[in-house]
Amino acid sequence: MEMKKISLELGNRAPEEVTELVFDNCLCVNGEIEGLKDTFKELEFLSMANVELSSLAQLPSLNKLRKWELSDNIISGGLEVLAEKCPNLTYLNLSGNKIKYLSTVEALQNLKNLKSLDLFNCEITNLGL
Repeated sequence: MEMKKISLELGNRAPEEVTELVFDNCLCVNGEIEGLKDTFKELEFLSMANVELSSLAQLPSLNKLRKWELSDNIISGGLEVLAEKCPNLTYLNLSGNKIKYLSTVEALQNLKNLKSLDLFNCEITNLGL
């Protein structure tokens, strides 16, 4: 994700004041989160739909994040980091990602506040369980 886009979204606000960010359709660099820092302490809503995100490894701590739109990316694993970095997530949209295995989704069981998980159009929904 380009730093320029983050600067545009911020406007004149300091990162500590931002509660909502939308980066839909902004392509990530190397499939990773870049430019999003721990300074976004008040962030509650984050939308990163269709940004070609494949990894959450560079995810900063976003303790107040409650709702995260991650639809139509290429994420296939690495979800265990969410419990540590985003412990208060209540809504997570992973629809249209490359999630194939139940073990990948089981990593989300440590998100104690999670109430809604969207896996529509992920490969795991075609397992025929």
